[in-house]
Amino acid sequence: MPSNERVKINLPSAVLVLAIAAMGAPGVAAAAECQSQDTGITLSPGFCATVFADNLGHVRHLAVSSDNVVYANTWSGRYYHNDTPPPGGFLLALKDTTGSGKADVVKRFGPDKAAGAAGGTGIVLYNGGLYAELNDKIVRYARAAGDVAPAGQARTVLSGLPLTGDHPMHPFIIDAKGNLFVDLGSATNACQANNRMPLSPGHKPCTELETRGGTWRYDANKTGQTFSASERYATGIRNGEGFGIDKAGRLYVTQHGRDQLSQNWPKLYTVDQGVELPAEELLELKQGGDYGWPECYYDQVQNKLVLAPEYGGDGGKTVGACASKQAPVAAFPGHLAPNDLLIYTGTQFPGPYRDGAFIAFHGSWNRAPRDQAGYNVVFQPLSDGKAANHYVVFADGFAGAHMDPGRAAFRPSGLAMGPDGALYIGDDVHGRIWRVTYHGDAATAQVAAAPAPAAASGPGGGAVPPEGTHADAGRTTPDLPVPPGATKDQVALGDRIFHGEASNGTCAGCHGSDAKGTPVGPDLASGVWNFGDGSLAAITKTVTEGVPRPRNYTGAMPPKGGAELSDSDTAAVAAYVWAISHAK
Repeated sequence: MPSNERVKINLPSAVLVLAIAAMGAPGVAAAAECQSQDTGITLSPGFCATVFADNLGHVRHLAVSSDNVVYANTWSGRYYHNDTPPPGGFLLALKDTTGSGKADVVKRFGPDKAAGAAGGTGIVLYNGGLYAELNDKIVRYARAAGDVAPAGQARTVLSGLPLTGDHPMHPFIIDAKGNLFVDLGSATNACQANNRMPLSPGHKPCTELETRGGTWRYDANKTGQTFSASERYATGIRNGEGFGIDKAGRLYVTQHGRDQLSQNWPKLYTVDQGVELPAEELLELKQGGDYGWPECYYDQVQNKLVLAPEYGGDGGKTVGACASKQAPVAAFPGHLAPNDLLIYTGTQFPGPYRDGAFIAFHGSWNRAPRDQAGYNVVFQPLSDGKAANHYVVFADGFAGAHMDPGRAAFRPSGLAMGPDGALYIGDDVHGRIWRVTYHGDAATAQVAAAPAPAAASGPGGGAVPPEGTHADAGRTTPDLPVPPGATKDQVALGDRIFHGEASNGTCAGCHGSDAKGTPVGPDLASGVWNFGDGSLAAITKTVTEGVPRPRNYTGAMPPKGGAELSDSDTAAVAAYVWAISHAK
């Protein structure tokens, strides 16, 4: 899909003043209001944001009631390094009672960590109740008039949802008829015999599809239901994180495409193909539909589903069984991680934005050794259930100075619309929620991209890379200790390979450009080891052989991180990892 260009125009100050004045009072007011808000993000022209709430924990999905209470589900556990969540329950109720655009009432409820809870992703309002994912369950709280946080105990609507494997979350949606659609993401990357390992074939048949990799349907008005393979509604969806329903009742879901084409199949795919392929997708869900995973993936360059290499594919040439699978409504560049979806049905935003799709891209890790991408919210125009034009980046700048899963300032993960048409955006790094409204001239509004974020300043006041450049651009090489038997030049080469600057190294994608870990890979700088004793020999062995069965993280590591490293490259990476683990 073509990229979206941002155009910068430099005008003399006098001309700029006249241009703004010509916009009329609404435009001037919008500009003044937006400039007064330091929210850390940029937005499409005419839109403004306030920081509705902050430091809430790992906020996932959102829901907003008809009386303007914002509900959020938060998550914990191994995905977030088993860090300590804020005290209280994992569910949040927030309300702005002053009209300031910021929540002045914040209440936590539901079970907490001490009660064995780890929170969840999905949260939905329906028929007087608040539904939330909690561990392996979806529960319902009754909402009484005037209450911010529900006072009573939750009742279990659905239990027994799988919690194992690569995608243990359970986002869901409820339609007007009370159908509860829940996603059960795949337990593996591509249903391989050895998950994420090079040249490992796919299981035939992929029995994982019996209970994973699809959407299941239940009755939101019933309690005590138990997960069953027989309730599957649609299949072949690797990880459907965001649901949406349009005014015509069409049901949509976003799909995270599979990973590691070039890392697992280097003879079939170049590094750049592995970075860009396959597409992230917006799907229209239909009962009985098969959307292709794991046999197929969508190639957005060729605009077609093609056979995956685990199932006899040849690098994108053969279609085979994929001819009968369901193609997406819209496709986006690979590995951006579409974590939530909102079909905008309100009227506060101008006409060109109505009935289109807002998608929260959580941000990539699997584009190493190239630049990471995503960490934004895009808008995809729709018409009669089809993509009506190219998407634009609607909100940007969330990552801040470092577009990197381990160091990003914020990562958009949830979207919701208030009764007044305001858009809420949630973040699962620090738990910030933004409230976005339109203040421009609705009569002349057009869909347009947000301006690129300005360069930020680092802790020492120096310039750091703006979002959109490599997270390590301009970095300095630290003075590191040298392991016994290695050389300083080896450590320096290992540094460059680790950060993708040589030999197409992929290490920083999972472990972070600061090597302090991400949700998919452990901290290598702490000196705490999941495998081996931390010696140079043990580190070399782990890098060489990979980690097919990780202990505390979801991401299996292929040998040499999936890169085609020589023995000397491998020795250099091991020397660098040893060095950073011994740095003071």
